[in-house]
Amino acid sequence: MKVGFIGLGNMGSGMARNLIKAGHTLTVFNRTKSRAEEFRSLGATVAGTPGEAAAGAEVVITMLADDAAVEDAVLGPGRVLQSLPAGAVHVSMSTISVALSRRLTAAHREKQQYFLAAPVFGRPDAAAAAKLFIVAAGPTDQIERCRPLFEAMGQKTFVAGEDSPEANLIKLTGNFMITVAIESLGEAFALIRKSGFDPNKFLEVMTGSLFAAPVFRNYGAIIAAEKFEPPGFKLPLGLKDNRLVLAAAEEAAVPMPMASLVRDRFLAALAQEMGNADWSAIATVSFRDAGLEKAA
Repeated sequence: MKVGFIGLGNMGSGMARNLIKAGHTLTVFNRTKSRAEEFRSLGATVAGTPGEAAAGAEVVITMLADDAAVEDAVLGPGRVLQSLPAGAVHVSMSTISVALSRRLTAAHREKQQYFLAAPVFGRPDAAAAAKLFIVAAGPTDQIERCRPLFEAMGQKTFVAGEDSPEANLIKLTGNFMITVAIESLGEAFALIRKSGFDPNKFLEVMTGSLFAAPVFRNYGAIIAAEKFEPPGFKLPLGLKDNRLVLAAAEEAAVPMPMASLVRDRFLAALAQEMGNADWSAIATVSFRDAGLEKAA
């Protein structure tokens, strides 16, 4: 399949490599051009603009940091919307707002193009290993059209429905649940550590019994070791996603008090100069509230 791939950061680079391995023909674009140039030796064509990456593509994939980056790549003059052929599909795999997903759906429909939201769950190591979980929403026939791409990048694809923003809401709500798990781990480890017990033994008991899910195993290990750098997912991006889920909740008139608490944890961590740390570093706010010095 002829694919335009826009966004070769920590997640996108692994995803693009797996598409090339699966035999798809890629034209890639990245704002930092050196990251795109790395793909030339793999057989990809390097585009000078997002519009060039989309021109002639059957599918264009965006994997970008936030709403502003996606808007610039897709809706700006000479960008994806203007260059993507009629009948082609834009697959947004970024974590974006429900509101932007609606706008993109309408904009592509007007150009006789298709739009799928297909955000992912998984960190950069999962992206590199093609082990992402993909949540896809949009026209059923277009999801099936893109299924070979999803299978090259992930271990399982969940079909959320035919309304693209459904996938974005699931992704944002899922990320909210991850942050609540991180917060609970931070508070629990603060109590365990201040009481003089071994947080690793506590983690072994919990993940070997009641909390065997990957989110507790993986983030629990990071928090127990206080190994927040290099980040798999930067803390400011976690705050961005928290703001997006709160905006969706406000629109739907759904109180989310835990999301508001986590927002304050993100802000406290940023105030303590943790902007380059992993988003799980919000756990250190619980440690400091408990009067614990950083062990690492």
